[in-house]
Amino acid sequence: MSLLKKPLPEILRPYSLDEFVGQEHLLGTDGPVRKLIENKSAHSMLFWGPPGTGKTTLARIIASTLNANFIEISPTTSGVKDIKLAVENANKEFFGEKELTILFVDEIHRFNKAQQDYLLPHVENGTIVLIGATTENPSFEIVSPLLSRTRVYKFIPISSEQMKGLLEKTLGYLNTNGIKLVIDDSGKSFLVNLSNGDVRTLLNSVDVLARSGVTTADISQLQRILQEKLNRYDKGGEEHYDTISAYIKSMRAGDVDAALYYLARMVDGGEDPKFIARRMVIFASEDIGLADPHALVIANEVFKACETIGYPECQINLAHGTVYLANADKDRSSYNAYFEALEDVKRLGNLSIPLNIRNAPTKLMKELGYGKDYEQYPVKGSSYLPDKLKGKRYIKSS
Repeated sequence: MSLLKKPLPEILRPYSLDEFVGQEHLLGTDGPVRKLIENKSAHSMLFWGPPGTGKTTLARIIASTLNANFIEISPTTSGVKDIKLAVENANKEFFGEKELTILFVDEIHRFNKAQQDYLLPHVENGTIVLIGATTENPSFEIVSPLLSRTRVYKFIPISSEQMKGLLEKTLGYLNTNGIKLVIDDSGKSFLVNLSNGDVRTLLNSVDVLARSGVTTADISQLQRILQEKLNRYDKGGEEHYDTISAYIKSMRAGDVDAALYYLARMVDGGEDPKFIARRMVIFASEDIGLADPHALVIANEVFKACETIGYPECQINLAHGTVYLANADKDRSSYNAYFEALEDVKRLGNLSIPLNIRNAPTKLMKELGYGKDYEQYPVKGSSYLPDKLKGKRYIKSS
């Protein structure tokens, strides 16, 4: 029977800044959050970053250090009623010895607009200090009024060295408490890589091993017992946008190997193949354009293949298309020319179209000069642009 009464992430959760690992840019000597805590003050803030980087833990440490009333809710189980109750508690004339109420909202991006709007007046008048945690980009997921009333602090994955230190500390804790677990060096590296900067994942993995009765473990045992994937990919979140951005930029730079790598990450993460293929079609027109018109044909065929056969086979079509597009010459002249023309349309409005190229379906229109002297194939250099734009060249090449 396991000697662990609670999950390891809870047992080893830090309760002070001295125990906290990572986020030195926020908690170092001159870190803004450390200065806030040392000054015994708080303001509403958003903690934005990947899972397992200490967002919830730091919120609890701030509340404890400031001796604040700490109320924690999650959109998955809470709503406006719970926010209202938190505000009522904060408004009580006497709340023990605690004058400050911190409302911590985990996964705040899951609150809808109405729920986020409900927080606004209470944040604005200082009834509550809001700390929201999110794995999604606040610019996209948090309503502008609430975003403007909070300070965003970006959390980053815990470094490999720090993860190794945490792993050693965890194994030491288990040994001290009568649970023998020895992991060889290659196994430790595997666990650190598996966790990808996520402390919770690391500790949960060790927790599984400790409860399974294993006393020594190597990579093969770890893979068999944990049965987890290395790739963390959130199809609806920031990882989704970051990865497709890296993929496009790698193809743009002609870096075939990087493009294939980011393609593999998306495919392995379960990304919709049609989403990838659509971006390839856009890329073929936007970035390759006139340099290789055949690229658009290739991209469209890849899209059709993804529609027709789907995974797993269409990953090969995606790979072929990726290599072709990455290796192709690039020419953005038609893309740039179009948007330059569009800017003129927006800037100058609907300029008068020259009479000689206007439609002339009636006798009256012809008498007014519509279509007069129109030449199907005029001499090179002739311009059909409105008078105000005569001589304008959007496509600079001949």
